[in-house]
Amino acid sequence: MKGVLFDLDGVIADTSIYHFQAWRKLIKDHFSLNLPNELEQQTKGVSRADSLKAILNFLNINVSKEQFEQLAAEKNQTYQKLLNNLTPKDILPGIQKLINDFKSHDVKLSLASASLNAPLILEKLDLRQDFDAIANPNEVKLGKPAPDIFLQAAKEIDVQPKDCVGIEDSIAGINAINSAGSLSIGVGEKEELNKAKLLFPTTADLNYSQIEMAWEQASAKLDNFE
Repeated sequence: MKGVLFDLDGVIADTSIYHFQAWRKLIKDHFSLNLPNELEQQTKGVSRADSLKAILNFLNINVSKEQFEQLAAEKNQTYQKLLNNLTPKDILPGIQKLINDFKSHDVKLSLASASLNAPLILEKLDLRQDFDAIANPNEVKLGKPAPDIFLQAAKEIDVQPKDCVGIEDSIAGINAINSAGSLSIGVGEKEELNKAKLLFPTTADLNYSQIEMAWEQASAKLDNFE
């Protein structure tokens, strides 16, 4: 195992809660409508544009291209204001130790997040120095569940995807990791996450030894197959 490809929202910090707060405010302000809780899952782990498309489709609302871009920009402004409250205390349980364990074993860290605010978030969490690279969502063609962002994240640390594990809490993210050819590590208790090769109930349960063992077993199977 040479590299680990981290998702951000729901894995390193629960910033997804701020995303949905911003979406709710946007829709309430412009359309006087309320977003149901179940819609949050459809906006998790995907790009801002794809999230807005999902919301507008759900509400059966059509907007012009110009209005779409204005809505997306306004949502991001609201989201960035909410991020001002973010501190290292918001790092999810177990993540700082996991990062330290990876680094002590010379495993490179790369961020594979759909969020354009990822660098800002890592700075506020005081984790920027721990990451060797951050994949830029603007440089990939397709968002999750396509593998592009994970392939880019592996490329940024000069490691083959097959030599990486990816950590995700969303269904779209797990599918993306699997498609990239990396070992998928899921976080959460949703039944839909069962496509992950290794699943932990919470971030506090993540640990280096189990991940390393799972990667070695998967790698051995691949070598035997080849």
